[in-house]
Amino acid sequence: MSIRNLTVSDVERLQSATDEADVAFEMDEDTFRAFYDRTSRALWAYLSRMTGDGHAADDLLQESYYRFLRTRVDYESEAHRRNYLFRIATNLVRDSRRRQHTRGVLVDQDCETLPDGADVAAAAVRRTDLHRALAQLKPRERELLWLAYAQGSSHREIGDVLGIKSTSIKLLLFRARRKLAGILGPTGDRS
Repeated sequence: MSIRNLTVSDVERLQSATDEADVAFEMDEDTFRAFYDRTSRALWAYLSRMTGDGHAADDLLQESYYRFLRTRVDYESEAHRRNYLFRIATNLVRDSRRRQHTRGVLVDQDCETLPDGADVAAAAVRRTDLHRALAQLKPRERELLWLAYAQGSSHREIGDVLGIKSTSIKLLLFRARRKLAGILGPTGDRS
């Protein structure tokens, strides 16, 4: 549609859509900055591990916060707000997988920090073993393990993020851990 063909009703409709977009941002700037500072690092790490791509994680991080700001949800607590953000991010990752028909890998090569005097070669071997083992898991299993052990999320929080009943999380985590241990084999416990 060209500008010449716009009618008054078209202009009014576009103006109301613009007004709605401005109103949809329910959080003021200072509150958002504080929330972003508390959650962005963990969310980016989660997205990076789910996609296996730092650039995709950057894009999905921005989209997650944009969609989060556009929602009109009354949050019960800070944890509820955080879980809602992670659920948005999880859905975006799943959507991108559907579009690309490819799967990412959970482990980021730079995520591990070593204490002074640690054996760098042994840590690299463990990281490589874990990288390969996680690549063999289903995306949901990687998501469960990441949220539980890297993020320290409770079963209820994991259920909220992944859209799974919290009563099922314990069993699903058990199965994912057992599968990971089976893939790693008897040499999987090199701590």
